[in-house]
Amino acid sequence: MDRPAVTEIRKVSHDLPVSPELAAFMSAHWAATPLPRDIRLPVADLTPARRARLSAHFPGERLIVPAGGLTVRSNDCDHRFRPHSAYAWLTGLTGEDQAGHVLVLEPDGPRSHEAVLYVRPRSPRSDEGFYRDRRYGEFWVGRRPDLDEAERMAGIRCERLEAYGALPPGRDASSDTRLATVLSELRLVKDAWEVGQLQLAVDHTTAGFEDVVRALPRALAHPRGERWIEGVFGLRARAEGNGTGYETIAAAGAHACALHWIRNDGPLDSRELLLLDAGVETDSLYTADITRTLPLSGRFSSVQRQVYDLVLAAQEAGIAALKPGASFRDFHRACMRVIADGLAEWGVLKNADGDFHRRYTLCSSGHMLGLDVHDCGQARAEAYLDGVLEEGQVLTVEPGLYLQPDDETLPAELRGIGVRVEDDLVITADGARLMSGALPRTPDAIEEWMGGLMDA
Repeated sequence: MDRPAVTEIRKVSHDLPVSPELAAFMSAHWAATPLPRDIRLPVADLTPARRARLSAHFPGERLIVPAGGLTVRSNDCDHRFRPHSAYAWLTGLTGEDQAGHVLVLEPDGPRSHEAVLYVRPRSPRSDEGFYRDRRYGEFWVGRRPDLDEAERMAGIRCERLEAYGALPPGRDASSDTRLATVLSELRLVKDAWEVGQLQLAVDHTTAGFEDVVRALPRALAHPRGERWIEGVFGLRARAEGNGTGYETIAAAGAHACALHWIRNDGPLDSRELLLLDAGVETDSLYTADITRTLPLSGRFSSVQRQVYDLVLAAQEAGIAALKPGASFRDFHRACMRVIADGLAEWGVLKNADGDFHRRYTLCSSGHMLGLDVHDCGQARAEAYLDGVLEEGQVLTVEPGLYLQPDDETLPAELRGIGVRVEDDLVITADGARLMSGALPRTPDAIEEWMGGLMDA
């Protein structure tokens, strides 16, 4: 990782010059604005144990976990900043003001580390950066904690970011494969606080789906109704949390056959289905991931219900396979057995053997969920994909059928229909708990739910 530049003030060519007289005036007569004393993060009581678990894997080694830096969107405008998930998990710090900060675990014994946060403190009023720095200046982007405040928030010793540049190298999570792998695997099992945050994300997402259904009459009237849907859900996500956990998929009609349709630039047709795949990310950065496929008229046609019923049956089989000790891949296999049998019964496949069903399903039927929507992605296969489920893991079950509009292996009435049903579950001692059960899943329940909201 490149050492951060911490003294450069970001200006642009059209900034007005500052005279010595103005500089002197700007630096004088400012009142103190300390943050309250009780700013310690609730999760700060949990992060020391997380860091200790990481420490045990790397005795005597300096470990570096950057929050990440700002990325230019266009010219002098940056993308919104979100700290790296491993940094957030180890520190509890999740705000946009963490850009450029670095957590270092410094060896302080043969088998232990001291955590030190290298942060950019507030610019003193004697430094022009507070009003001239467009990227970090307080008058441009808001107040940052000073060193003492940052230390009280996270419960971690804090040093100025400049001091990080003088440190010897160490294992850096942004480039060291083994460190990144361990950090992924340590997050596979969620503690009770994390499960609570994920449930909060699910609950807000449920409210967002209800908002969307209420907004369908206006969305149907708009030439880019998919964008209307995206915007409605995004409002809920920003109002209740940090935003969306990933780009919202609002796919109407045949657009639902594109698994990651995020252009969302199409109209809505009341004769078609809407596949909505969306999740609210909490302020703690835990995200939900839920998909519902909804009839835009409020009622499924017979062929739409036929496809939906098969996908739902596959999901039910997958959910039934979830339990501690089961192979992670078992639930996907259960989903696909149902899908393949159904396609064979329809005559789309000659029989259910082999993997020809994948033409219509395309991908796996679920993934781990947490700080990342596809959580723990750098874990080794033997710990994740080829591993076994454990109590406290949170994952999605999301089988789908994507019947492409130009697929001549399909009867005409099936072409252009895409259906996915996705829910979030936590593995319990004897099975799994459905976290997103407040959203209806059966066709009858969906029609009743939509009718009540659209007529309200």
